[in-house]
Amino acid sequence: MIVNAIAHAKRHGHIKPALLIDTIIKLDSVKDKKLLRANKRKSGKNPATDTTKRRQPADTTKKNGQGLQSRVKAVGGDSTYYDAERKLKYYFGNARVTYGDFSLDADYIRIDEKKQLIFASGRKDPKTHRYGNRPIAKNGNDNPLTADSILYNYKSKKAYSYNTSTEQEGNFITGGEAKKLNETEVAYHNILFSTCSLPYPDTHFGIVITKGIGEKNRIISGPAYLEIAGVPLPLAVPFGFFPKPNSRASGFILPSFGEDARLGFFLRNFGYYKAFSDYLDLTTMASYYSRGSYELGTTARYLKRYNYQGTLALNYGSHNYGVQGDPYVKDFSIQWTHSQDANAHPGTNFSASVNAATSSFYQNNPATTNYNLQQLTQNNLRSSIAYSHTWAGTPFNFTANLSHSQDLSKKTVSLELPTFNFNMTSISPFDSKNRVGEQKWYQKLTVSYTLQGTNKINAVPEAQLFQSSTLTKRLQSGFLHQIPVGLNLNVFKYFQFNTSANYTERWTFQTIRQRYARGSINGKSELITDTIPGFARNGEYSINGGFSTKVYNQLDFKGNGVLKAIRHVMTPNISFNYRPDFGDPVYGYYRTVVSDAVVPYPATASKYSIFSNTVYGGPSAGKFAGVSFSLDNTIEAKMRAKSTDTSGADRKVSILQGLSLAGSYNFAADSFRLSPISLNAHTAIFNQKVSISVNGTLDPYVTQIIDSVSNGVITRTPRQVDRYTFQNGRFPTLTNLSFSTSFSLNSKANSGRTRPASTLQNMTSAQAQQLALIDSDPSRYVDFNVPYNVSVNFNLNYANSYVAKTVSSTVSASGDVNVSPKWKVQYTTNYDFRAKQIGITQFSIYRDLHCWDLSFRWTPFGVYKSFSVDLRVKASILQDLKLSKRKDYYNN
Repeated sequence: MIVNAIAHAKRHGHIKPALLIDTIIKLDSVKDKKLLRANKRKSGKNPATDTTKRRQPADTTKKNGQGLQSRVKAVGGDSTYYDAERKLKYYFGNARVTYGDFSLDADYIRIDEKKQLIFASGRKDPKTHRYGNRPIAKNGNDNPLTADSILYNYKSKKAYSYNTSTEQEGNFITGGEAKKLNETEVAYHNILFSTCSLPYPDTHFGIVITKGIGEKNRIISGPAYLEIAGVPLPLAVPFGFFPKPNSRASGFILPSFGEDARLGFFLRNFGYYKAFSDYLDLTTMASYYSRGSYELGTTARYLKRYNYQGTLALNYGSHNYGVQGDPYVKDFSIQWTHSQDANAHPGTNFSASVNAATSSFYQNNPATTNYNLQQLTQNNLRSSIAYSHTWAGTPFNFTANLSHSQDLSKKTVSLELPTFNFNMTSISPFDSKNRVGEQKWYQKLTVSYTLQGTNKINAVPEAQLFQSSTLTKRLQSGFLHQIPVGLNLNVFKYFQFNTSANYTERWTFQTIRQRYARGSINGKSELITDTIPGFARNGEYSINGGFSTKVYNQLDFKGNGVLKAIRHVMTPNISFNYRPDFGDPVYGYYRTVVSDAVVPYPATASKYSIFSNTVYGGPSAGKFAGVSFSLDNTIEAKMRAKSTDTSGADRKVSILQGLSLAGSYNFAADSFRLSPISLNAHTAIFNQKVSISVNGTLDPYVTQIIDSVSNGVITRTPRQVDRYTFQNGRFPTLTNLSFSTSFSLNSKANSGRTRPASTLQNMTSAQAQQLALIDSDPSRYVDFNVPYNVSVNFNLNYANSYVAKTVSSTVSASGDVNVSPKWKVQYTTNYDFRAKQIGITQFSIYRDLHCWDLSFRWTPFGVYKSFSVDLRVKASILQDLKLSKRKDYYNN
């Protein structure tokens, strides 16, 4: 049976795409009985077939008197045939027809010049018996349409398609039949309306519309029912409207329901989504528990293209995890992100990253963060709102910042309201813009200036943050001026000489005074610190000068071996520093507090800075006139090029990326002139895949241990002696050491391909929707393009207090692996060798079901022991359509 019978049929049964019909496919006698009866009533003959197929040039039909506004152009890739008697043209193999802005590609195309009809179909592969090379039609700016067969009237521009597949703004129409009535309306019969791009039967989820009319932005439907994986569900409507939006649409969000062991039965995350425009939307959601607890949240997203975009989220919760009658715990959080396009206002930028909450918010509202372990176990929250401006053509720039830091474990908050910086970058005041020749030494002199100001509140208890006395009594203000002057010169050809003078001025509006209270309690005087309001200043200066150079040592290897040479580079640096003793009474920065003498207890005295606890502090006491030194070492090898390397260039392999020693010697000190010596080393091996880092401190002085007995308990106290360890024939004491190594290995499937960079400014609407989903739930993003990713970190810490030595070590591992192209396993875990226990461990398994995502997350043991299984639709417009099974850590 031929396809034109299908194209002219007016009534059909429920035809699914699995029925592949073309010029060589027979209809099913059971499933297509209605269609067979309709064809019996049709009369017609099969088109003649020419066995002597020959090439036919492209159709050059001219305009005729029937109103054709363009020419029908056609070509066949394999062969063509023309039936002059019936005026039928046949094109076989990669055929193509164009008429105006309409184009049609198919394996087989027939043109009926009498009826102005174009018919196209695919073909059935004789080996696999699969129907392929389906027709693809495109009209103007419309999205392409794929079908098993298409009939198009190029005079009336009406069309009929069977087993249609097309997409519009994330919505897909597949299967059934479609008839184009005019430019804006299409009649549908037994189509599947879904968010899945695969044709039936691979489409897993959709709504079957038995009859409907499709308009530009909606489908007006008759009877329709829900179908999942080809199985119809008893969820149907007699009629309805299904949107095909080219913009976001408002609507209700359906809740999930279940039971919480401590809060009772719940309706979770129900609400309303309001799309004000393509640039602003609002999502409001709530959760209610049968025992009285509830949660409220609203999220606003805004965008001004090529200018700025951001997200603001407010959440509030009231919970009672105790017994009935206990007071409810009130929690809230605010999150705000704002970013500006760099090209919107050149030289000026405004950004925000705000994350603030009550200390118990994440523990009491785990569903708000989708039970994210990183957020549940975090101890600190930070926020920043920043503004910056740079004056073009000048060395000046300005930044202002509002910041917030919060310690969730201590329940304290610190604020800066605000902090600003006015900077002048380094300039050479004695250099000339029109200078000819090399710079003279005085022209290399540089100077810069920085002004900082702040209003700060430090470590305020969370309960006192909004009290009126907090701002009046605990707010600290101040200004900081810094003027560095520098000069860098090359001397004696191989040495770099640098010298600098630094001046720092601090302004504050309060200082402190210390005193001992009269009388005593148990024979001990109480030290009292008073805050004295009023303007005060302090200044300090220092002078520095130093030399640095590089020393090269190279060991060459003869012969044709792989190793050609090893090079060792030493970088010594010696600097001379001077800073006066600002603790001298002549400056007035330090004072002495003396306790009251109570017989038989003697008086005690101590020195303190009146600028302690101010925002920028004050100069440190003690004179420094000495030498600071450091020595850095690097070692690398030169390797001969591999035989497969066509460039023939030698390879450089880093053996030791850095090994440095640093310390200082103060000639002005009366004792302990040599400072502790710091040791740092780092390198990477195995083609930079394994990194190694070592940091330590060496104490060059002898330390004695003094034992004392108090209440029958022996107490050991270390006391440092002004004598070097090498004078006793010993190496300096290692007081602390940290060793860390990390290993990272990953492979990208498309590592050889370069893709254009995606930014917030050039992203498509689909990418913006995906980004919004990732921001709201990062766990939803799984990259199957990376076959495997492994990261292992080991940390070892050693501390020696002379009285006791402690060693701690941990190892952590995380990564993911693609078990198959559609299965991925993620893991994260750590182990504490000292405690001999495994830390928080989590496993995640993901299955890509094309239109659906299946995920399983499991925390097998520990405080946050839990598991969850989620099956949800990928499409952003159906992001809340999911099935979940969860057992949370607080229900165990």
